[in-house]
This record gives sequence, C-alpha cells and structure tokens, in this order.
Amino acid sequence: MTKKREVLLEVFNLKTYFPVKANKIGKKPVLKAVDDISLTVYKGETLGIVGESGSGKSTFGRTILRLVEPTEGEIIFEGQHIENLKPKELQVIRNQMQVIFQDPFGSLNPRMRIEEIIEEPIKMHTRLSNSDRKSRIKELIEKVGLSEEALKKFPHEFSGGQRQRIGIARALAINPKFIIADEPVSALDVSIQSQVLNLMMDLQDEFHLTYLFISHDLSVIKHISDRVAVMYLGRIVEIGTKESIYKNPLHPYTKALLSSIPVVDFENKREEIMISGELPSPVDPPVGCAFHTRCPFAMDICREKRPQLQDINAEQQVACFLYKKEETKENDPYHTIEV
Repeated sequence: MTKKREVLLEVFNLKTYFPVKANKIGKKPVLKAVDDISLTVYKGETLGIVGESGSGKSTFGRTILRLVEPTEGEIIFEGQHIENLKPKELQVIRNQMQVIFQDPFGSLNPRMRIEEIIEEPIKMHTRLSNSDRKSRIKELIEKVGLSEEALKKFPHEFSGGQRQRIGIARALAINPKFIIADEPVSALDVSIQSQVLNLMMDLQDEFHLTYLFISHDLSVIKHISDRVAVMYLGRIVEIGTKESIYKNPLHPYTKALLSSIPVVDFENKREEIMISGELPSPVDPPVGCAFHTRCPFAMDICREKRPQLQDINAEQQVACFLYKKEETKENDPYHTIEV
C-alpha cells in the first residue's frame, strides 16, 4: 500500500493582481501576476516551479509568504489559513516559513557582519540566551561549509557562492519547516550552482525541510525537484512528478520548454516543439487558454474557454483541451490528440 503523504501547504484559487495606470477612456486595468492557482505541497518534498521570465513564479512564492498580499484565494499552512492573518499573528507562522532570495549580495545588509546577519532572526523569533545564540550561529556557518572566521567579515568580502551559503544559513537560523528558494543559483557560475544545490539537498535531509524551488532553468529544476509545476502567464499548465514531466510532457508549452534544452545524445534527441511570438501581457491576457496565441495545436475551443487542471494519470495533471476526460470523449470533436 502506498504511504499517504502529509500535506504541509495548500493553495486554493490564489490570485495576485496589481493595479496599473488607467488608460485614456478611464478603464482601470490590472496586472494579473498570479491568476487562479491551486496546488498542494507535501512535507519533505521539493516542488519545482518553472516557466519563462514574466510567468509570475516569484510573485507566487512571495504571495504564499505574504510578502505580497493576495487579491483572492486561500493559503493554508499546516491546516491554518494565513491569507488574512494580522501582522502579529503572521509573525508566529513566519518562524516556520523562510525565503532564500535570488541575489545573494542584495539580500544581505552590507553594513552588518555575517554573525549579526545570522543572529538577527534568532533574536527576533527565539528566546535563546546569548551563549546559545553564539553556538547556534557557529553551528550554522559550519553546516553551510564556511569557517567560523567568516562570522567576523562583511558580505562584500565573499564570493557569490559564499554569500548564497550565508543566505541559506540565515534561512535555517530559526529551524523553519518550509523554505521558498527564489532563483537561488541563477546569479552563480555553473560550477558553483551544483555545489549550492547539493548543499541544499543535504540540508533538506538533515533538517527535514520542504522546498518550493523557483527557477527558469529546467536543468536545475530536474536536479533538485521531486515534483514540477509549469507556470505560464500566472497559471499552472501542468504539474507532475519529475520523472513524468521530463519523460512524458503533456502540455505543448512544457514540450516546447523541454525541447529547448541542449542534448548530447543526438540519437535520442527530443522532438522540437517551436513556439512563436512573445509572452502576452499579464495586463491583457488572452481569452480562453492563455497559451493559445503561441500554441501550434490551438483549436477553436482554446480561444473561447479556459482549460482546468485535470488528472491524466496517477502522476500528472494538465490544463489543455488536447486531453479530454474519458467520459466526455464520445461525440466530442476535441478528444485527446497526440502531440
């Protein structure tokens, strides 16, 4: 019997809209950065979020943490609704949810020594004595592969990879359960990326962490993720296990992303799916399926209705009219089509 996974985070119909300057006729448009997302994150897993720049990945992560306020929807962490919590109530939840930012230099205060940077959240969220705090800081800096001498230095004295290690140590300072990593290795050299990714994976096992890992790099997502969610223009278009997404992608957008990855094995090279045009504006997204303006398989129904995520097999869900549920196939011109 398959062991039932424990749910850590649930998101239902989450929307994050930003008002933009009104046009000449007085209409007040909004930028739909996150447009009706529902998903579940299980304890101990790494859920990768992938998509082009401008797809809403970072805004989605920040909305979960309430660094950006949601417009609509539910955010449930360990059974507790947090979307409407007041700042003092949210402070308690923040002990369990942390973030690793993309820019390891910009996220560290240049006027503070590393010891102070790591100690700051410990002081704010715990009642540890001064000696216990010092011990905790020393333990953390060693866990991320830096020496105790690093604690007396300033951020500018470190390389990009070392600064990101410091950012990871700060995120771990108060023993969180859930960490959102927002493009944490995109600013690093390729040779350093793998070191930081392997460090994060080792720390995940040791501290029983759950990650939401955001990246535009499909190779990075494949290396670290257990499941993968593909975002397009503020929406999830496909979600599944890493193996199912990379071996058998279903959505045309997912196929196009994967076909763009350089391969060495030319005999087993993946079929290329070309998409044309630019990502539409989230201020004025297309009616129906958001991807239909670039999809080589678009049908009339794609321009009229928005497809919902549906189970295709035990490991994958996809939002695409190319895959209709079995019970609706009869007398339906939009039945499953091989793409």
